[in-house]
Amino acid sequence: MRKSLTFFFSGVVLAVAASTAVAGERVLEFKLVTKPLDLKVIEAANVEGQTVVSGKFFGVAVFSDGRIGVKEFVNASDLLKGSGPFFGYSTYTFEEGSITARYTGSAKDGKSTGEYTILSGTGAYANATGTGTIESAPNPFKGVNLLNIKLVVKTSGS
Repeated sequence: MRKSLTFFFSGVVLAVAASTAVAGERVLEFKLVTKPLDLKVIEAANVEGQTVVSGKFFGVAVFSDGRIGVKEFVNASDLLKGSGPFFGYSTYTFEEGSITARYTGSAKDGKSTGEYTILSGTGAYANATGTGTIESAPNPFKGVNLLNIKLVVKTSGS
């Protein structure tokens, strides 16, 4: 009986250790190139330069070590002469799983900054929560956006 209890408790300790090993915090930093797929721009009547923009976008995440991921997202913004608030929902897909997040931010003088709130994840990011940042990067290309992204991903391991 004593041997059976020892074996049982060893199994419990191993199971707890295994679930704890997956839990933790990961910081993901990468460049993101995005392009609109379906964009709707509506000009406000009688307000010069005021637009409401919404659409579907696609992006490619590139890590400094060469790993890549993709991002599908929807975005809405309320801009006066190119400046104003924006928000959206995005899903990043990486080899090891996906992360879905809501973001908010603002654009001013051709630069964008914002923050992420991580809502969920799959695979290695199952049950993910966390935060992140968005910053526009110098961009030599027309028709696409170039951004610096940082996600602080917390997983519970459960």
